[in-house]
Amino acid sequence: MADTVEGFPARKDGQGKIQKVFSRIDSLQLEAGRVSNLSNNDQQKKANWGRHLILAFQCVGVVYGDVGTSPLYVYNTVFPTTGSLSNTQDLLGVLSLIYYTLTLITLIKYCFIVLYANDNGDGGTFAVYSKICRYVKVSLIPNYQKEDATLSNYSVDVPSWNTKRAQYIKEIMEHSRVVRVALFMCAIVGTSMVMADGVITPVTSVLSAVGGILVPVPTRSQGVVVGVSIVILILLFLFQQFGTDKVGFTFSPIILLWFAFIGGIGLYNLIKYDYTVLRAVNPYYIYDYFRRNGLAAYYSLGGVVLCITGTEAMFADLGHFSVPAIQISFTGVVYPALLLAYSGQASYLTKYPGNVTTSFYSSIPTPLFWPQFVISVLAAIIASQAMISASFAIISQSQSLGCFPRIKVVHTSKKYEGQVYIPEVNYALMVTTVALTAIFQNTVAINNAYGICVVTVMIITTSLVSLIMLVIWKISIIWISLFFVIFGSIELFYLSSAVTKFVQGGWIPLAFAVILVTIMWTWHYVHTQRYKFELENKVSSDYIRDIVADPNINRVPGIGLLCSDLVQGIPPIFSHYISNIPSIHSVLVFLSVKQIPVSTVALEVRFLFRQVEPRESQMFRCVVRYGYKDVVVKPEDFEEELVKNLKEFVRNENFMHNEELLNSSGQFSGSIVSAEDETQFIDKAMENGVVYLLGEPEVITTPNSSFFKRFIVNYAYSFLRRNFRQAKDLMFIPPTRILKVGMVYEI
Repeated sequence: MADTVEGFPARKDGQGKIQKVFSRIDSLQLEAGRVSNLSNNDQQKKANWGRHLILAFQCVGVVYGDVGTSPLYVYNTVFPTTGSLSNTQDLLGVLSLIYYTLTLITLIKYCFIVLYANDNGDGGTFAVYSKICRYVKVSLIPNYQKEDATLSNYSVDVPSWNTKRAQYIKEIMEHSRVVRVALFMCAIVGTSMVMADGVITPVTSVLSAVGGILVPVPTRSQGVVVGVSIVILILLFLFQQFGTDKVGFTFSPIILLWFAFIGGIGLYNLIKYDYTVLRAVNPYYIYDYFRRNGLAAYYSLGGVVLCITGTEAMFADLGHFSVPAIQISFTGVVYPALLLAYSGQASYLTKYPGNVTTSFYSSIPTPLFWPQFVISVLAAIIASQAMISASFAIISQSQSLGCFPRIKVVHTSKKYEGQVYIPEVNYALMVTTVALTAIFQNTVAINNAYGICVVTVMIITTSLVSLIMLVIWKISIIWISLFFVIFGSIELFYLSSAVTKFVQGGWIPLAFAVILVTIMWTWHYVHTQRYKFELENKVSSDYIRDIVADPNINRVPGIGLLCSDLVQGIPPIFSHYISNIPSIHSVLVFLSVKQIPVSTVALEVRFLFRQVEPRESQMFRCVVRYGYKDVVVKPEDFEEELVKNLKEFVRNENFMHNEELLNSSGQFSGSIVSAEDETQFIDKAMENGVVYLLGEPEVITTPNSSFFKRFIVNYAYSFLRRNFRQAKDLMFIPPTRILKVGMVYEI
């Protein structure tokens, strides 16, 4: 048995030839070892530099719209009280803060460290959480299967040093419910803050850009700015349904032009007004700024941090590009353009300190004002588009991992699998952004909220990446400590300043995040409890044998798919169904659609089958594995793939069964079953149609439950379930092929 063929155990037959021996393992696990399932990241490593340059061009239009438009409003937010500077020396302190914030957080932390903490090429809070869940079993839903680890992009390649320390920490995490809950809360809080960012970015960017019209035409009222902004926002959201398939090539030229303008104008202002502001590269001016201004300087940090809004998009949008592409575009285009833009505005303000509230537009040379104004509005729209698209993607990922109620997800591109459109979320964002624009009418209060969103997500990313360094990368504890302490301290300092503006608008993202976190936690909690109930009350194998032997149970022509979340055993809803309708389809498949913590699962290894004993029952267990970016296909295509893989499983199972009979008896016997007969039986059942048996359990609490639990389960979850879409709506199953099976789950 030491020989192998194509990775499978092998033995020699009577003539000395080596033959493969199939061990009796689950179905398509046999193929899993042979299927190439390269991740996006693996493919990108093979790409040449020409491809990286093309991706770098594309990502300029997708990734940097938000951080690129920050010069529109940073100085206005840092010095909002009087609209003028009493001491121009403050400019050097603020400019120095901007220099080092952009350099430390955006350039060093994100561009050269965090990008490498990707999940097989995908970035963002959920991607990092999924990566940790794969390596450390901290998922709150106990549906892990050993077969999942055979997926090529499931495994995590790790260095060999510091293994003992990492293993010790891993065991602590796996046995601590507090750690599991804390990690999950980090994931949903980070997600909620990004969603809040998706609401605030359009308001801030569009209001700031359109507000520039007051510089050449000061007679216009702020009401005109608000009205035009609302029209632009409504049009922006109405056009979301058409998708953003060509977003990279469409937006990149505009954003490149934007960076060329702000960088060129910044350089012009440096030469014309006061190039000595470049002294701000000396961090002494930060010390001097705090020494002279005390608490006022501390409070102004909530405005300074806006220079890095949108930085998280570098990581979150990584799945569509590559690490080298983002590094090239940021270091070669974005970073120098931003430094010139902020330096140029500071140089202008040394001569005109009274124009701080309009510093961006006032510093533009007159002949370039209107071209720059048009490009500014377009750049603001693109920045908004990026965050709206990110919100759709995040909600889609949240839903796929059981953290959000069912909603309709429309995949708008066959080329880019991550590009989705969610009608409900789109119109909710539209109503919220229009309301905020109409209520606040300026960016001061909104920007106070902006900083809290930005820094909270950054702190969560710092914590999760530090954990990856600790238990997955297994690097030196010194480097981990330096990363966590340096960046964590900076971000906490900024967050503490932003929180001081809570009353002046900082409550907006927190209120929004609290609503989202409540929805996500409620849904995930009850979803987990439902799964545990099914696991504890699953049907016994003896019950199945009794059903097969019972002559009163009818076998109806066709294939029945009994859908359940349970991946281990037969769900209790089956016995409830039999007790009310004593009939079974000629082929019955207990179907579980399972989301696993990878971005995508190759079609060749998506279906995992098991035979339900006894063999003559024609019952099967099937787990269909999807990644958080995979598209759920139409029922007809799904059924075709399922039956195709079922027949392949039957052939493999038949071969292994006959091998066992041969090994036990030494010769073939009359009990050998023909695989061809079984596959023909399945084909005939398929011709008679497929019926979906959907479990629709009503979840209630046990009588002795606490008031809080009764409120969460009986009212909050019930409300969400009634007001969001049902499973049949998401799978597009025709009503004539659905049979709902109701049951009460007491948890």
